[in-house]
Amino acid sequence: MTKRVVITGMGVISPLGLDVPSLWAALLDGRSGVGPITLFETEGFDTTFAAEVKGFDPTAHLDRKEVRRMDRFVQFAATAALQAVGQARLQPQDMALEEFGVVIGSGIGGLTTLSEQFRVLAERGPGRISPFLVPMMITDMASGQVSILLGAKGPNWCTTSACSSGADAIGEAYEIIRRGDAPGVITGGSEAPITPIAVAAFNAARALSTRNDAPQQASRPFDAERDGFVLGEGAAILVLEDLERALSRGATVMAEVAGYGATADAFHITQPAEGGEGGARAMRIALKKAGLASEQIGYINAHGTSTPFNDKLETMAIKSVFGEAAYGTPISSTKSMHGHLLGAAGPIEAIACVMAIQNGVIPPTINLTNPDPECDLDYVPNKARKAKVEAALSNSFGFGGHNSCLVFRSPAGI
Repeated sequence: MTKRVVITGMGVISPLGLDVPSLWAALLDGRSGVGPITLFETEGFDTTFAAEVKGFDPTAHLDRKEVRRMDRFVQFAATAALQAVGQARLQPQDMALEEFGVVIGSGIGGLTTLSEQFRVLAERGPGRISPFLVPMMITDMASGQVSILLGAKGPNWCTTSACSSGADAIGEAYEIIRRGDAPGVITGGSEAPITPIAVAAFNAARALSTRNDAPQQASRPFDAERDGFVLGEGAAILVLEDLERALSRGATVMAEVAGYGATADAFHITQPAEGGEGGARAMRIALKKAGLASEQIGYINAHGTSTPFNDKLETMAIKSVFGEAAYGTPISSTKSMHGHLLGAAGPIEAIACVMAIQNGVIPPTINLTNPDPECDLDYVPNKARKAKVEAALSNSFGFGGHNSCLVFRSPAGI
């Protein structure tokens, strides 16, 4: 018998705030977390803005010595994990955590450290490379360090599937618990890609917006004037548990993870498949696993990157799955506010879904002022909307043709 999986804690470090309440307030206000890049000098770059995390001090929560051995993406993940287990009332080194797994996704990993060490190699030679380079840069180190920090000794690994990485981490954590391999998993995604090499590379691929004169208006999913995504950074971590185990220890259930679907386009390294058919298949799988009809979904958090291809093809995919119900289903892209966090995008958007279910409010898609005629669904433009949400669906798609879909359900009746 498969087990039901619920969310009992959430934590976040984001461009819109350093905890879940701050993130949620900013989303409902339609506030943008985008601004000029301060992490490096941008002279000569086509794009000079991003959605940076502001005011983050890892030493406020983590040992100073250990912080020096963590890349920025690991610092984000560890801090968000402490928030999540705190809300779940699971304390570090608590015996209840020993059986827990940790699955945290990252698309790029320690790019900040790798970039710095390439400079050291060029300027000072191989003898000056840090012995911590490898354990700081590899993508699995967020899950590894969180496991050490919390004493979690269950399954421990990292998902890397580009911008689907964090959503796949949640999906695989859900599957681990469903089949009984662990009573709980600390899961999500973390990314710190705002570096010269990443911005230059995405510019070379013509993926980023270049709206340097109005950065807060640059992320504009489904708008006819969109010209690319806005790079973001941060981490979002959730505590998933077996329902029976969670109830037995008196945990508060925030939402149920009801379904997960993952597919491949097998089409192109960066562009979605024609008609968004890969994303449509992922949605169908997730809905089937959740035992829900498309008409029962009260909110879709779209991948909604603000790129010409994604937004049009995701709209087509939603229409393919939802039929006429697509026109009556509220959809929004919170990337319009927090930017695209790559491997951490799916988890921060999962938190938005859970908060929408809990609070009966759908966050908006800001900067949607001139709708693309090919994007003709209800994207909750510019202003949050009150609505009862019993179930929500979240899409994540990634370079390489990865498609991941998560379905969340209200805990009412549990």
